[in-house]
Amino acid sequence: MAIDYSKDPTVVESKHSFASITDTIAKPVESKIDKFWIIATILPLMSLGLFAFCWGYSFYKGVGVWGNNIPTGWGFPIVNFVFWIGIGHAGTLISAILFLLRQKWRNSIARYSEAMTIFAVMTAGLFPLFHVGRPWLAGYLFPYPNKHSVWPNFISPLEWDVFAVSTYFTVSVVFWYLGLIPDLATLKTRTDSKIKQFFYSVFSLGWKFSNRHWQHYEKVYLTLAGFATPLVLSVHTIVSFDFATSNVLGWHTTIFPPYFVAGAIFSGFGMVVTCLVPARKIFNMEHLVTLDVMETMNKIILLTGSLVGYAYGMEFFIAWYSGNPIEQFVFINRAFGPYAWSYWIMISCNVISPQLFWSRYIRRSLPLMFTISIFVNVGMWYERYVIAVTSLGRDYLPSSWGMFKATLVDLGLMFGSFGFFFTLMMLFMKFLPMISISEIKAVRDDAQPHHHHTENGGDLHHA
Repeated sequence: MAIDYSKDPTVVESKHSFASITDTIAKPVESKIDKFWIIATILPLMSLGLFAFCWGYSFYKGVGVWGNNIPTGWGFPIVNFVFWIGIGHAGTLISAILFLLRQKWRNSIARYSEAMTIFAVMTAGLFPLFHVGRPWLAGYLFPYPNKHSVWPNFISPLEWDVFAVSTYFTVSVVFWYLGLIPDLATLKTRTDSKIKQFFYSVFSLGWKFSNRHWQHYEKVYLTLAGFATPLVLSVHTIVSFDFATSNVLGWHTTIFPPYFVAGAIFSGFGMVVTCLVPARKIFNMEHLVTLDVMETMNKIILLTGSLVGYAYGMEFFIAWYSGNPIEQFVFINRAFGPYAWSYWIMISCNVISPQLFWSRYIRRSLPLMFTISIFVNVGMWYERYVIAVTSLGRDYLPSSWGMFKATLVDLGLMFGSFGFFFTLMMLFMKFLPMISISEIKAVRDDAQPHHHHTENGGDLHHA
């Protein structure tokens, strides 16, 4: 039988009622902390402990415990920073841009991806804070008068990062919290705990489910979505300027802004798939985060992965077309020099593995999509490593060439950052609804005005 590919992806399985949707989403929040959740949180907590130890050790001994050297002054910190900023891009893309495009399949994953965005940006923000060497002087990044007349260098893209990332983080938090308000009011009506009722009342801002409240809510949500949309493009474009505005070999190119944006969306969706494959199973939400939704995300990974592969090829073409032997050497050195192993890991993970999603069977296979999503994130981390290390390690003057070797502290900070991120994600999934109750109900067929069936219709008011 022929497959109808023009059909919209199924967001919610119709056999579930409005009341059962509310019960499913609220169950992890309302139930007691069980042993399984504690066991699942142990590994992230151990990694978080390693993260805290490595930061404390770096703070006590200085950044000399890292592998950074001359000429590779940007080592793992900038690699991890750009990686985590990229992870945070899928959340705003799913929430804002797809909302403006009226893509209903986003409703089941928007809340989760928004939380992922916030926690990824928080993780990223730690690295430049400590990379300055004296984090207690980070206040000089902000433009306020002081008696020494020390002002930030507004010409530097590193200063632009402060404004771009902080604006992106602020808008993402407000956008995420705004979507939580109706669900917090729902949880308030379902709990018997006076303490929970108090906190839900405070943070739901007096939400009454009235028509007037919904009208104001939708206007503000639409405005924030429009405001957040250009941030998706601007933030990682400005991050790419950290490299592109310098005169370092392999960096000084105009392809970096679109190349970085495509790569950020690519890695962001990869992390969403990595997190959602086990989460939808653990919390019994397969009927809310359906296989059609997962397949649609895999199609976006295929598209953005192809764009990233095209950018890799264009980098070599630009180097060849420039006629500059020094620029040509940089890219030949990346592919066949001492760091060739990292370059081919990047190519294998970012260019080759996503092409498997041309197969519908692989796009709908949970074990295979989970494996490929991990490859995507490994490859995107190595992309930032290749960009930062290979260009700095061999510059214009051969006498200053040097090899970068990561230390145990570098590796601890890298793996520990995942512990920080996943610990926050585990806390979010336990104490807040990971799917928007109101948005997921809105995409059911019987929630539409033109729907005439009355089955489960009475559950809407009850839920």
